Amino acid sequence: MPHDQPASAPADASDHDPAEAPFLGLLATGAAAEEYERPVLRARAGGAAAARLAALERAKLLALRVRTELEDRRRREAELSALYATAHDLAGLRDLDAVLRAIVRRARSLLGTEVAYLTLNDPAAGDTYMRVTDGSVSARFQQLRLAMGEGLGGLVAQTARPYVTDSYFHDERFRHTRTIDSGVRDEGLVAILGVPLLLGSGVIGVLFAADRRERVFEPGQVALLAAHAAHAAVAIDTANLLAETRKTLTELEAANEIIRDRSSVIERASDVHDRLTELVLRGGGVQDVAEAVAEVLDGDVEFTEPGRAPAAALDRSRADGHAVRDGADWVAAVRAGGEVLGALVLRGHPALDPVDQRTLERAAMVTSLLLLARRTAGEAEQRVRGELLDDLLDAAARDPRLLRERAARVGADLDAPHVVLAARMSGAPISDGDGPPRPDGTDRRRLWSAASHLAATRHGLAAVRDGGAVLLLPLEPDGDPAHTAREIAARLGTALHVPVTVGASAPVPAPAARPAAVADAYAEARRCREALCALGRAGQGAAAADFGFLGLLLADTRDVDGFVHRTLGAVADYDARRGTELLRTLGAYFACGMSPARTKDELHVHVNTVAQRLERVGRLLGPDWQTPARALEIQLALRLHQLSAAVTRETEE
Repeated sequence: MPHDQPASAPADASDHDPAEAPFLGLLATGAAAEEYERPVLRARAGGAAAARLAALERAKLLALRVRTELEDRRRREAELSALYATAHDLAGLRDLDAVLRAIVRRARSLLGTEVAYLTLNDPAAGDTYMRVTDGSVSARFQQLRLAMGEGLGGLVAQTARPYVTDSYFHDERFRHTRTIDSGVRDEGLVAILGVPLLLGSGVIGVLFAADRRERVFEPGQVALLAAHAAHAAVAIDTANLLAETRKTLTELEAANEIIRDRSSVIERASDVHDRLTELVLRGGGVQDVAEAVAEVLDGDVEFTEPGRAPAAALDRSRADGHAVRDGADWVAAVRAGGEVLGALVLRGHPALDPVDQRTLERAAMVTSLLLLARRTAGEAEQRVRGELLDDLLDAAARDPRLLRERAARVGADLDAPHVVLAARMSGAPISDGDGPPRPDGTDRRRLWSAASHLAATRHGLAAVRDGGAVLLLPLEPDGDPAHTAREIAARLGTALHVPVTVGASAPVPAPAARPAAVADAYAEARRCREALCALGRAGQGAAAADFGFLGLLLADTRDVDGFVHRTLGAVADYDARRGTELLRTLGAYFACGMSPARTKDELHVHVNTVAQRLERVGRLLGPDWQTPARALEIQLALRLHQLSAAVTRETEE
């Protein structure tokens, strides 16, 4: 006989599982806090024993505690990463104004506030004054001075301790004054956090983050801004030391004037050396070098491109490595290795002593270094922009945060709406599907260079792809992709002196959030570009909307409503306002073979009524509405409108 069954079986097989098991899975997947209640509820609904429920409750509380700890760790890691990036950025700055602006911008970014500002102490006046603001709109606020102990900032500067207020005008912990309150009121600030800028044991200023609404600054945010302020104080001190060093160098240059007075030759050589060195250190350009040498040699010095310099003199200077005489002028080749980059030409100065000649040659060498540095920097930035765009096109699973950080380094904002443009030089080969395209290398480099320069000026990205170039450019809120395509086609064509065909996609709202949308938009832009070429419109720019009903096939979005509205919107709006039946009349007119006589029978109205309605349609759609091309688009739009209306009626029923 079978064994007797137990009086009661377990309510759920999971009663035999460890109580922690369901919560470990939730921790592993990063589930929301409310999900941790479900295992308890399921066990209770399944009739689990009280001991099992108590064990689950204990496991739930422990898991929630672990989840909170993990979230805190992630937040602290993010804050430390941001502080590390801040310290790295500040360490690369040398100019005091640039350092202060960077400190305030980063403070605003770290805490996500509407306004950030920085005050510095004035030991001579015994107060603290507004030095830099970011997000401020009030001129009075930007010129505030605070006595020690006045206002929140004066209190921070006096006590060297952070202070925070959720509502400035209702906080009585610090002394309010009419001047300070007026400035704060003009700016509209409500919640303010101020932390001291400490250098050693002394306060050199105060760093603030503020919002124009009530806000509670958490202790972690106060600590984060204080840590940022510590880095900032060191950066400010470093910039001040560098400024003092520059001042000392200037004083040393003045002392060298005594030595220069003893020898005119040594004076000119030392002067040009100092000038050229200073130019290089502060990032001067080629024109700055020419002006400096012109002043030293007391003549007219000009940098000329290779094609505009005297050919024979340029060849002689390049061959022997020295400046050569050309009539009343002197020519020094500007070269890098075997490449001639141009020439420095000293005009109207037929007699040069060896030292002055060497000065002109040294200036040519410095000019070549500046040109190479500019070229290298430009190419590096172009590569960075191209690699970022390649990643957007090829790797849809990229981390949006990393994409945003990389874009910020080149001045791009991938959270703003963008448009993708596909450009190709007229006559350049395209891929036939059997392999990659093989464009001429020179043409490809020229197109990439022009597209990259254009993208950089517009805070966008550019890369070479499929025998042409692809650009990702910001789109203004009221921007039009078709207009952008035409503009880019014209500008690239002007720069390259050949026709450039450009296709544009529909707007991409936020490329960083949806990288896959960039690849889809590029495919649409390519279809528009190839449609232009197929229609004999090479050298022009267009988006899907420019092709009428053909645009429905070119665009990924299949914007049927947009096509119908662009084609028939004026007539539909007129019917809606006036209660007329112009759309119905238009549909009957085309259905009756564009015969007014048959149309009046279809509508059961007088033929004059049909004529009057069609005349009104002509005024709304334009005089060419009955031409074959327009009539085809109008009939297609009517059919799509009718189908859409039918679907709507079926849904409502």
